[in-house]
Amino acid sequence: MIAAAAVGGILLAAVTLYCILGGADFGGGLWDLMAGGDRRGRAPRRLIDESITPVWEANHVWLVFALVIFWTAFPVAFAAVMTAAALPLWLAVGGIVLRGAGFAFRKEVSGLGLQRAFGAVFALSSLLTPFFMGTVIGAVAAGKIPADASHASMAAWTSPTSLLIGLLFVGACGYLAAVYLVGEAKRRGDRRMQGYFTRRALAAGAATGALSLATLAELHGPAPALQHNLTGRALPLVILAGVTGLAVLILLAARRPRGIRVLAALGVAAVVWGWGVAQYPALLPGTAVTLSNAGAPHSTLVALVVLFIAVAVLIGPSFGLLFALHGRQLLQGGNGLTAPAGGAGSPARRPRSWGPPGRVSRAVAIGLIAAGAVARARRNR
Repeated sequence: MIAAAAVGGILLAAVTLYCILGGADFGGGLWDLMAGGDRRGRAPRRLIDESITPVWEANHVWLVFALVIFWTAFPVAFAAVMTAAALPLWLAVGGIVLRGAGFAFRKEVSGLGLQRAFGAVFALSSLLTPFFMGTVIGAVAAGKIPADASHASMAAWTSPTSLLIGLLFVGACGYLAAVYLVGEAKRRGDRRMQGYFTRRALAAGAATGALSLATLAELHGPAPALQHNLTGRALPLVILAGVTGLAVLILLAARRPRGIRVLAALGVAAVVWGWGVAQYPALLPGTAVTLSNAGAPHSTLVALVVLFIAVAVLIGPSFGLLFALHGRQLLQGGNGLTAPAGGAGSPARRPRSWGPPGRVSRAVAIGLIAAGAVARARRNR
């Protein structure tokens, strides 16, 4: 039971990292969509593009890691979710692919019409992908996923709870992105963009808070046990999420953005962990599937804990270096390090190419999938 709980915590940690890192990328696409025409939206789109480009593909490592952990450690629950909620999951995967294609090709094509078309693909996919992901989480939380699911079910992910959580995901992504972009604009000394994204962060924060309260109220019907636990043993985390959200809004309104990115990420993490604590030990609420009775053999769970430690040791510093270089504006797009600007009359220096970060993230993803396959083979043997 201890090993299963530890792996469950690791799975929740991976989901949390994907929410606060990948979620902000999706939110950037939302603000790209709402930036307006070519002239009015040029400045915010430039800031969004420069903020996302060095890290957008690397953030998907955490999604791959979460999926590997889920199917290896809890295959019964994984099969049920992937079967009953197959349609929104495939739509989310398609959105990730289209989003990446739109984001990459928009910068490669030269015609204005093609740029607009690829930009629309990027922006709309950034909106729809977190929505469909949220509906899947809503289906699980509302107890709509049967343990013996044998076919896809529209009813599983189209309930009011699922739709509300889908909208909550979109709002949270927009909130995180706007808050992060406020900090980015402040670091660059761009007061106009700082004010621009401050207004959007305030609006997104208020909308996300309202959606959170609506979702909590809606859980009373389909998932009374989950709602009871959210206002019981998970209440400290719910309060933490609310307090950090209010603190961010107050700091934004007072034009004091220092520390808001950490507070916003902490608030979203508190929401994810509040859900995990409230649902524990159930994997599929409304069924008998729990962490202890639906997990892989003990040896496999221990191997996954070891794998997580290795991932933390190997990937943690790499991500730290990536974000440190990005924070110091030493990364230019996905093409490598940018040489410092010279003085007047100094010749422009061509950036040194270190290769796109996507290659690194793909290599890590392949390694995680291979490790999961090895652990699964060991369990079957």
